[in-house]
Amino acid sequence: MSGILKMFLLLAVMVCISKAQPTNVLCLCQHVRNGISSRTEITDIQIYPATIFCDKVEIVVTSNSGLRYCLNPKLKAVQKLMASIMKRETSTTARPTEFNFTMY
Repeated sequence: MSGILKMFLLLAVMVCISKAQPTNVLCLCQHVRNGISSRTEITDIQIYPATIFCDKVEIVVTSNSGLRYCLNPKLKAVQKLMASIMKRETSTTARPTEFNFTMY
C-alpha cells in the first residue's frame, strides 16, 4: 500500500473511533438531583459552563456536611436560586473608582 493510502485509512479509523465515543463522559455530573434540600445548607456553588468535553452546564453544590452533588439546571427552583445569587452578587459589587486626571 502506498503511504497516502495508509494515511487516509488511519484517518478514517480515527474518525470512526472518535464518533463511537459516548458524549458527556468527561462531565462532572453523571447524575443530577431534581431538588434543593435547603438553601441554608448550601456553602458553595460552582457553575461549569458547557465545553467541548461536556456539552451541558453543570451546577455543583457543596453542603454544610461537605457532601457535593449536582443540581439540574433546568428546574425552576434551581433557576430561582441562581437568579437570587446573581442578583445578590451584582448588588454587592463595588463600583469602579473614578479618577479625575488634571493635565499640566
